[in-house]
Amino acid sequence: MGTHRIEGAVGAGGAIGTVALRDGGVMQTMGMGTWHMAEDANRRADEIAALREGVDLGVKLIDTAELYGDGEVETLVGEAIRGLDRSELCIVSKVIPSHAGHKDMRASCEASLKRLGTDYLDLYLLHWPGAVPLEETVACMESLRADGLIRRWGVSNFDVDDMEALWRVPGGDSCVANQVLYHLESRGVEVSLKPWMRDHGVAMMAYSPLAQGGRLAYGLRDDPTLNAVAGRHDATPVQIMLAWAMRDGETIAIPKAGSPAHMRLNVEAAGITLTPDDLAALDRRFPAPARKPPLDWL
Repeated sequence: MGTHRIEGAVGAGGAIGTVALRDGGVMQTMGMGTWHMAEDANRRADEIAALREGVDLGVKLIDTAELYGDGEVETLVGEAIRGLDRSELCIVSKVIPSHAGHKDMRASCEASLKRLGTDYLDLYLLHWPGAVPLEETVACMESLRADGLIRRWGVSNFDVDDMEALWRVPGGDSCVANQVLYHLESRGVEVSLKPWMRDHGVAMMAYSPLAQGGRLAYGLRDDPTLNAVAGRHDATPVQIMLAWAMRDGETIAIPKAGSPAHMRLNVEAAGITLTPDDLAALDRRFPAPARKPPLDWL
């Protein structure tokens, strides 16, 4: 996979990059996550404004799922993108495993499209491995793609053995992306999964790259090393976490922002280039595991 810059998506130090997908498409290296949105009616206006702010700043990728809020988050995203140029957006949603077969997948996809107010998804993901045979799920994905309901498909929370099983299925190698948990204190995918995906041309999407604002890693934002790096860049610790997740130009990070101000900070992080000394300091403080651990996911 290669990377290049896309005009109109500008962080503090330059444009947001894109990752070339195995089917010839591209995705930006930073998108907007939506997990835990639509949980508080008092925050709804700010959440919609945050998504619109991101689009205005050039972030065209929005990630959601039918699971989030039992569809309420897709409805919120649909409201946020209403009236925008759909052709400029990259909308990603996910199907839960129990819906990922002949009986339910098309209905699930159509319900997601209705809530989002769009005719197609740019990327449709299997949310995690389930009981429906992969052969059936792949056949359903390909049917949706043939009929124009989705442009491409991928998976989420798949470990190496899951990816290898997928690759043994006819058409399984049409998978363009795998979305996994990845942040400074969750680096297990670097041991074998990320190299496998790079070798096979599968893009890695990183969810919760900010460790959900530190909730997944208690005290992370107060860490002295992280704050020292932030100080050298006149940035916040959270911005450094996001810049770190995108440091290789290949990882697609999808942080959530609940307000326009938070969204602006996220976009600014795309312009931060960490130095070799910064990366070495963070590696010493937050080392990747020496051996492959079980896949970390939520």
